[in-house]
Amino acid sequence: MDLNLQGKTALVSASTAGIGHAIAVQLLEDGANVIINGRGEAGVAQAVAALNQRFGAGRALPLAADMSVAGGERSAAARYPEVDILVNNMGTYALSDFFATPDEEWRRMFEVNVWSGVRLARTYMKGMLERGHGRVIFISSEVALTPMAAMAHYSASKATQLSIARSLAELTRGSRVTVNSVLPGPTETESLQGFIASVNPDLSYAEAERKFMAENRPSSLIHRLAKPHEVANVVAFLASERAAVINGAAIRAEGGTVPTMA
Repeated sequence: MDLNLQGKTALVSASTAGIGHAIAVQLLEDGANVIINGRGEAGVAQAVAALNQRFGAGRALPLAADMSVAGGERSAAARYPEVDILVNNMGTYALSDFFATPDEEWRRMFEVNVWSGVRLARTYMKGMLERGHGRVIFISSEVALTPMAAMAHYSASKATQLSIARSLAELTRGSRVTVNSVLPGPTETESLQGFIASVNPDLSYAEAERKFMAENRPSSLIHRLAKPHEVANVVAFLASERAAVINGAAIRAEGGTVPTMA
């Protein structure tokens, strides 16, 4: 399917690794130029060099800035004043005892997961509305719909993303700008792979993955972790004209883990 993203510029926050990197790769494959974001100059430079070697010089563009800190969005705008596609992917998660979790951990969770996206949307979405076209996509999580006691602050931050995305979609009436959320389930990123292997050192990785899913996501219909590129495929579709009728939606990409019809 040709998504016709040639000539578009996308900014994917936290895109040097994990789901964000997979999204960047997919958008590049579909023709967009992609701004690669990370906190450190070295990591961004390495990712950009590898992607430009693969896709052609100048297709991947560097942006070393921490979007969880006020001012990161200004650094982005100073270097790249306009984008056609904004993917708010930056996020963090942690298991935490609710009664022992201090305010600072809640604050940090929301700075990374919520404020990074708010600041970037505030920076770039007005220009999209003025030009009459654009895409804003928040990478949320299935826990936005199924909050977890062991991750109360994370669950709350992801639910907040859905509310913000829907509120911003209300601002797009009559335009060709859309704002949507994508809700991945457990995804085979480097960090989750490492965690699964570390808690089951006596099992093969395949056995450890099955055990993790059976114990932690027994409702999953696919009985496995999602692959980062599978989530990226959904994001790329939403970024394209093929998805022009989808706006204000929370698109589940969690393998049927959430056992509801809507």
